[in-house]
Amino acid sequence: MNLKKVIGTGAFDLHIHTTASDGEYSPTDIVKKAKEAGIETIAITDHDTLAGIKEAEIAGSKLGVHIIPAIELSTKYKGKSVDILGYNIKTEAELTKTLRQMRQEREGRANRIIEKFNEIGFAITLDDIKQYSQGGVIARPHIAKAIVKKGYVSDYQTVFDDYLADGKPCAIEKMILSPQEGIALIQKAGGKAVLAHPVYIGDDELVRELITLGFDGIEVWHRSHLKEHREVYKAMAKEYDLLMTGGSDFHHDEHQLGQFGFEKEDGK
Repeated sequence: MNLKKVIGTGAFDLHIHTTASDGEYSPTDIVKKAKEAGIETIAITDHDTLAGIKEAEIAGSKLGVHIIPAIELSTKYKGKSVDILGYNIKTEAELTKTLRQMRQEREGRANRIIEKFNEIGFAITLDDIKQYSQGGVIARPHIAKAIVKKGYVSDYQTVFDDYLADGKPCAIEKMILSPQEGIALIQKAGGKAVLAHPVYIGDDELVRELITLGFDGIEVWHRSHLKEHREVYKAMAKEYDLLMTGGSDFHHDEHQLGQFGFEKEDGK
């Protein structure tokens, strides 16, 4: 199946991760890459942290790139992971308190995961992992990188598939918010709550159910959304009077800033 870019490089990208969570580039480097790509507005949407925003804003003010203060909150609903993008965060007190609790819980979770890996003969430590988290939120990708670096598994994806995915030997549940809690935190912080990459939920009826919980918007354009997905989510946005957003969900150079999806070429 041949695919072509839908938007190519646009003037905005509202879904970007940095080294403050599981991205490979610092906030400053992300702003530089956006400037080089001709992108005028970006949102820093790190997982469960606001830590990268200030650095990005400083770089953005120097380079003429507008930074939207944002976040991607992890929640769960009926057994499904539901990520919520929060845009234009203004007041951080209650959100920061919850994020601090989540951060502390994640470090405890990381220690429990390390113990499980040690039990099966993979000798890794918290320090091995922290060299990848660089002082930010410790996430499973950082653990996977440490495992690969130690030579216990040949590639990053296999660590997830065989050890860290739900039900696998080293899986430990993290602190879970409900979508309603996540939406409320974002809105209390003065922000807008947007359902991220709904195609990943894998059930459009469940997407419909979710967007009635108080979401302000839905991510229509995403690098994993084909044309048929975008049409479905556009229709939902119009039906429920929701904001429509788009972003690359950039983590590393296998993704492209400003690239919001592909579609099948006619007849291919």
